[in-house]
Amino acid sequence: MVKTNILWVDDEIDLLKPHIIFLKEKGYGVDTSNNGQEAVEILKKKDFDIVFLDEQMPGLSGIETLMKMKSDFPNLPIVMITKSEEETIMEDAIGSNISDYLIKPVNPNQILLCLKKNLETKKLVSEKTTFQYQQEFRNIGMEISPRLNHEEWVEVYKKITYWELKLEKSQDEGMNQVLKMQKDEANHAFAKFFEKNYTDWLNNKNIDKPVQSHNLIKEKIFPLLNDDRPLFVILIDNFRYDQWKVLQPVLEEYFRVEKDEIYFSILPTATQYARNSIFSGLLPTEIEKKYPKYWMNEDEEGTKNNYEGELLGELLKRYGRDIRYSYYKVLNMTYGRKLVESLPNLMVNKLNFIVYNFVDMLSHARTEMEMIRELADDEKAYRSLTMQWFQHSPLLDIFKFLAEKDVNVVITTDHGSIRVGNPVKILGDRNTNTNLRYKTGKALKFEHNEVFEIRNPADAFLPKMNVSSNYVFCMNDDFFAYPNNYNYYVNYYKNTFQHGGVSIEEIMIPFVVMKRKQ
Repeated sequence: MVKTNILWVDDEIDLLKPHIIFLKEKGYGVDTSNNGQEAVEILKKKDFDIVFLDEQMPGLSGIETLMKMKSDFPNLPIVMITKSEEETIMEDAIGSNISDYLIKPVNPNQILLCLKKNLETKKLVSEKTTFQYQQEFRNIGMEISPRLNHEEWVEVYKKITYWELKLEKSQDEGMNQVLKMQKDEANHAFAKFFEKNYTDWLNNKNIDKPVQSHNLIKEKIFPLLNDDRPLFVILIDNFRYDQWKVLQPVLEEYFRVEKDEIYFSILPTATQYARNSIFSGLLPTEIEKKYPKYWMNEDEEGTKNNYEGELLGELLKRYGRDIRYSYYKVLNMTYGRKLVESLPNLMVNKLNFIVYNFVDMLSHARTEMEMIRELADDEKAYRSLTMQWFQHSPLLDIFKFLAEKDVNVVITTDHGSIRVGNPVKILGDRNTNTNLRYKTGKALKFEHNEVFEIRNPADAFLPKMNVSSNYVFCMNDDFFAYPNNYNYYVNYYKNTFQHGGVSIEEIMIPFVVMKRKQ
């Protein structure tokens, strides 16, 4: 066991010999100093795990010593020991980033508790989290079943996400692997559940159905318009539920979360289908039939989501919502900053939709750019990269502005993504689409037990490129690979984040309602 080294700084250090002997008997290494200047020099010559620092010393005071130590060793835990309980002294110390403080006279057990609290917290939290998940593992495992309804699946996914975020702080890599296996098990069961129910939901053959892309605005957004406050809907493209949970603590500094819900994306879980469906309130073939000028099929050249604002306008007209509204799509930071500046002008609108496209670009960049692949090489790093972007983005500035206004704010998305790992072979002609998680075309060749197949696209309100077209979707963490250049293809795309198919991460996505803190 590596010895913990303590530096104890006090101008009356000789009076603390009983405490120092006690700590040495407990296995701690203790160096001492009776003045701040000497202590600063000692720190430069030897590594210490923690410093006990007297607040009232002649010469260099405790606060001044603290500032010098923090300047050179910003991450070193420093515990301030003081005779005074004056609030201003503690404010000065806390403002200088002390780890803890104790009031004299201190007893040995207080010191021991302080050491465990500041040096062993991570280990203790890790052990406790692991133990708690071990207890919960069996309960979650018993809940996972294709026989669950959609509400029960939402609860299972929320539990798995909760433990995923808790365990990523744990030092127990083995337990993280156990959770991954349980999540894989959940995805297999969810795929069976989804395959059984999906087309019935779309064709209203099953009353027990979730809110999906095409009825999101009607079911979730319209009720919020009955409030007198303006409504801002921030749609972050390709934004998973776990990413929302990572950003939630940051946003809760400014907002009160009123609803933390999940709705279901339609298939394919891709922007062209899911987001057009959201803004139109229609399914893909319904858009194609009703608004042909706003719909582009897979085999047509051009951007597939150019008319979301127009589709939103048509939706509001159909439902008799004669309101002032706006629609903006942010594709880069420059435009994001301009939008922040124009936010005061939007306060006169009843509804403001802002599509923010960063996370989707991050996902694609992670596939294409080696540097991003290295920065986000697993789920934890992917979430961390999302957080780093968010904290320095114009999007956070948008939220800060809205937090000062009496408005309702919604955060949602069009679909999620999954980290793919298992290649599935498929053959198709040159007109077959390029997405790795779903394929549509004629004469597709694949193993039927490896995919979710929709033989008649009309059953799922999906367009046909030709008479014999069908759709096949990857499930779990599978991705399609062509036999030609198979090894290159697999090595290039394995462990990248993709969307378009059937998984809990792609299908079950956040819908959050927030209001400013009073």
